[in-house]
Amino acid sequence: MTTATLEFSAGQRVLCRPGVSDPNLRAWDAADQLLLDEAIRRVHAGDRVLVVDDQFGALTLGLSDYAPVSVADSAVLGGALSANAPLNPDIPSAAQLASWLNPPQGPFDLIVMRVPRQSEYLAWLLRWVNSALADNGCLLAGGMIKHLPDRSVDVFAEAMPTEAVLPARKKARVVVCRRGEASLAGWSGLWKGYSVPEVPVDVEAMPAVFARDRLDIGTRELLPLIAPAVARLPSGARVLDLACGNGILGLVALACRDDIRVEFADVSAQAVASVRHNLMRCGFEARARVCHSDGVDRGAGNYQLILLNPPFHEGGVVGDHIALRLFRDAARHLEPEGTLLMVGNRHLGYHRSLKRYFSSVVQRAASPRFVVFEACL
Repeated sequence: MTTATLEFSAGQRVLCRPGVSDPNLRAWDAADQLLLDEAIRRVHAGDRVLVVDDQFGALTLGLSDYAPVSVADSAVLGGALSANAPLNPDIPSAAQLASWLNPPQGPFDLIVMRVPRQSEYLAWLLRWVNSALADNGCLLAGGMIKHLPDRSVDVFAEAMPTEAVLPARKKARVVVCRRGEASLAGWSGLWKGYSVPEVPVDVEAMPAVFARDRLDIGTRELLPLIAPAVARLPSGARVLDLACGNGILGLVALACRDDIRVEFADVSAQAVASVRHNLMRCGFEARARVCHSDGVDRGAGNYQLILLNPPFHEGGVVGDHIALRLFRDAARHLEPEGTLLMVGNRHLGYHRSLKRYFSSVVQRAASPRFVVFEACL
């Protein structure tokens, strides 16, 4: 992990970014600094403070003097707070942590939020914030300018009134907003999906989920290989859809046979909620389990088949660091005679990375952009 010191108007915090060794990948950026400085300027004693989608604990720990509640879509935050709190022993104890599976109850006087890269997720967040913000409360929403979503100005305008747009600093921007009238009730953007022949209903997902309204082209390469892989499994076999997103891979596996169990794991709380939604609509919930986790839970046991389409970006960082962690987890939780079936971007060279963890790596399909591999221990 990499460690660096975040300095802001009220002090400093030592922060590490778990799971990476590149010293250029810090646990905070200029948007965190700008949000903290503005939050410290505006917060009052006794205010209820909420942090939304903190990345690695910079905002939550930076505002620790105000006992914030922190809610995040990503399960990464829990591990990051556990790693970073001991590095700052002089600050108050860690905040109450929640996700969209158990969202906190308002009202909050001050909400400090990282602006996501997806415009539809931003629209969802702002509507949720309207339900959680006190009548005279304030939202501070910030991010790095190059990572702000398209149409972000319009998305804010449709959801809540903007009080001020603060001057940019170190290529970061913060917007100050007040409570608006837009709500999630009846909002048409809540669920979007698509159909595939193998699944009896449309596969739907919430706004934070990757490729929620179209079949990802990498997944398209992997889908035809799922049925043959599942057909070879023994009765009662355990299958894992790792980094499952909307659950399309695991849903196809469940549709192939009724004598297997499929578990789903994803770092996104909205992905977990989406999979549960799809399982219920398919009638598969009795043969499935869904876990909100960063990788495979250590107590999960072993699987005969693991299906994986690994993400290759985390926030604004593109690379193979996430895939490498997932390959390691897959190798730890694969039965000795089990199989990992995965698809990845060709340019990332996953055939070399997989050989760090698996003795056999065979290409099963390919397109100009994607490659499907079968790996065994």
